[in-house]
Amino acid sequence: MERFIASRRSIKGVTWILQGVPLDMTVSRFHGTSEGPRTIRRESRHLETFSTLLLGELQDVPFADVGDIELVPGDLHLSLETIKAVSSSFFRRGLKVATLGGEHLATLPVLEAASEVYPGMAVIHLDAHADLRDRYRGTKKNHATVMRRVAERCLASPSLLFQFGIRSASADEYRWGKENTSFFPLELSAPLRDVISMLGRRPVYLSLDIDIVDPGEAPGTGTPEPCGFSAREVLQALTLMKDLCMIGFDIVEVSPPNDINGITSVLAAGLTRECLIMWGRGDS
Repeated sequence: MERFIASRRSIKGVTWILQGVPLDMTVSRFHGTSEGPRTIRRESRHLETFSTLLLGELQDVPFADVGDIELVPGDLHLSLETIKAVSSSFFRRGLKVATLGGEHLATLPVLEAASEVYPGMAVIHLDAHADLRDRYRGTKKNHATVMRRVAERCLASPSLLFQFGIRSASADEYRWGKENTSFFPLELSAPLRDVISMLGRRPVYLSLDIDIVDPGEAPGTGTPEPCGFSAREVLQALTLMKDLCMIGFDIVEVSPPNDINGITSVLAAGLTRECLIMWGRGDS
């Protein structure tokens, strides 16, 4: 198995687990996210382990890449249950969990598992899309409904879902977000600073859909949305979160078949490296 750069081979003594979730069952435009985790790992091998931004070394982070969760082809329900069970086994051992997707619906079972250990957690959601539909294409579990389900099922209050950068939503989604979640469409760092000061030591989970980045810089995604943020702006937003009590994060919706020269997978690998260094070098 090819592992993420600098990963340890044993989970003994680690504080972070890196898992792949190659889910690609409800994607609404271009499929290909099942190849995301594998390709991100492969591209990570071309990165330096040292971060010039954080002045930190990934080799100093005690994390283990356990590979991809084996899903059941064509069986969404069982696949989601498997993701939850595997994630729960790590959270219940006090480990923090980083997940490489896979479509965004993969976030739901991970957060269902996390909520059983951290019932008061908050979720920070960076995305081009609100993902707040109640149903999409006749289903309630879909990559377009995932954050609605998270708000309803995984959080003590929907207001503990903090959504930034949204630039695409239906009228109903927009209204529901404004009335229920902590909703900051078209904005990123400015409101994020205020939210961070409110969160204190509350457990936090980050869900980052790669399509928050403009498709000119991250074309390898199934539902590209124009007029996005630059990769630099997203990275700067991440560094604002460095002192949060982060219990897990995911980077989802990377679709290698739709990429150009692997640049989106490289970006996802780089963001993963920065997140692991930022929150894995000590108690965050």
